[in-house]
Amino acid sequence: MATETKTVTVRQIGSPIRRKSDQRATLVGLGLNRLGRTAVLPDNGSTRGMIAKVAHLVAVVED
Repeated sequence: MATETKTVTVRQIGSPIRRKSDQRATLVGLGLNRLGRTAVLPDNGSTRGMIAKVAHLVAVVED
């Protein structure tokens, strides 16, 4: 039986300019470094925590 892994798609909507370095590093960790770029990530606790940390810079895209 194949298990389907849940994913979450996030899009960067805010600029990291004039943000703290840890927020910039979180965006890089999410695979985002330009406005409008999207990333498909596994939906787990660590990813959700990273999204929560930069919630003002990213948006979760509904498929």
